[in-house]
Amino acid sequence: MTHSTTLLDPTSERSGGIRERKAPPASLDGLTVGLLDITKRQGDLLLDRLEARFGELGIKVERFAKETFAKKASDAVTAEITERCDVVVEALAD
Repeated sequence: MTHSTTLLDPTSERSGGIRERKAPPASLDGLTVGLLDITKRQGDLLLDRLEARFGELGIKVERFAKETFAKKASDAVTAEITERCDVVVEALAD
């Protein structure tokens, strides 16, 4: 049986295109992890748990939030994440 998977890019239906996936870092040691709350209900619960776990492991964490899940992150938030973080976890929930 042949099985295929289609991945959709949720950033915009208008921009389209294919992006190369970046390889994840081999380790988070010495890196800063950004946690982006898209402000969907209960997304903060996941991020709170991740922040606690990363803290237990000695991994530096920075928190960010979008104004609303209905819009993309502001340019200011995106710039802050880019400047201050090495990797990002974006929480989706309902």
